[in-house]
Amino acid sequence: MRKLEKLQIENFKSIRQQTLELGDLNVLIGANGAGKSNLMQVFRFLREIRLQNLARYSLERGADALLYRGRKVSPAMRVAVEFGEKGRRNGYRLALIPTDENTLAVDHETAYVYDHQPKNGPRTVELGGASREARLATSEEKIAQIIRTDLESYRVYHFHDTGATAALRGPAEVHDNRFLRPDAGNLAAFLYGLQQAHPEHFRNIQDVFRQIAPYFDGFNLAPAKINPDKIRLEWREKGSDSYFNGVALSDGSLRFLCLATLLLQPDLPAIILLDEPELGLHPAAIGVLADLLIAASMRTQLLVATQSVTLVNHLAPEQVWTTERKNGETVFQRLAKSDLTTWLESFAGAEGYGLGDMWEKNLLGARP
Repeated sequence: MRKLEKLQIENFKSIRQQTLELGDLNVLIGANGAGKSNLMQVFRFLREIRLQNLARYSLERGADALLYRGRKVSPAMRVAVEFGEKGRRNGYRLALIPTDENTLAVDHETAYVYDHQPKNGPRTVELGGASREARLATSEEKIAQIIRTDLESYRVYHFHDTGATAALRGPAEVHDNRFLRPDAGNLAAFLYGLQQAHPEHFRNIQDVFRQIAPYFDGFNLAPAKINPDKIRLEWREKGSDSYFNGVALSDGSLRFLCLATLLLQPDLPAIILLDEPELGLHPAAIGVLADLLIAASMRTQLLVATQSVTLVNHLAPEQVWTTERKNGETVFQRLAKSDLTTWLESFAGAEGYGLGDMWEKNLLGARP
């Protein structure tokens, strides 16, 4: 699967004009309100466009709320994505304009793809314009089909809802195990599927979970006897014959289990997006999470927004992007090791500071 190599955004919420050339692991740091979540929302926005929900989405939110400083300042919004390897990128460009009804409409959209001879340049197709919905979703052009596949390759995950009534604490449909849902509502079924089809990965998830939950002995996953179409998350405690369900796990433990399951599964999505995955985790668990993210980036691409100094302490400079508001607009900048060599050598060597500690001391900008 091709990776997302370049993302260009113009006039989306607080982002006036930014181009990001992404690596395997991309961790966004910055103060509250700097614009990290707005970057995540670009991907949700693209998903709605791909599903032909632009009219509804923009009607519910209003063009003034989606455009940088509203319609009076921003006459158009543009988003462009490029997937693939350098020199052989497949891409999609979209321009949107506000309507008199304070919604957004498509002005024009273009798809392009490189064949096996990149020196010949890309093949480009103008998909159209002046429409309420993007034509990418319905176009029968082969180029459009390739781009659709690329745009379907990313997944946005949000495991923050772990309350008593959260779906992941209750029963799941036992056959709902093809992929982990964005809210992990099918966690029990997905783990059961791994236990049956990928026992090595299942054991690895259990082993990693024990690192942050030493009381945990193992899962007891099986369809319910009364209703074999349902399954619940059940586990054993060390030194006890009793079984507990998902309700007995703390919020932090349950969130970590979701993250470990996501990052240790055998077939990862091509792009994973996570917003503040450290929420509710003990600092030791955040360290394990950092290791999981780094290992997963060897197999897939990740975009993560965080407020955790501990998490950033485990990262290399080139894996971190600062997010700041400058003159009212969001600016993203990837850290460069060459610019931080002196600081890293003096602080890490003499005082044992990591990259996150430097961030906390406002040596990187994007102060937490």
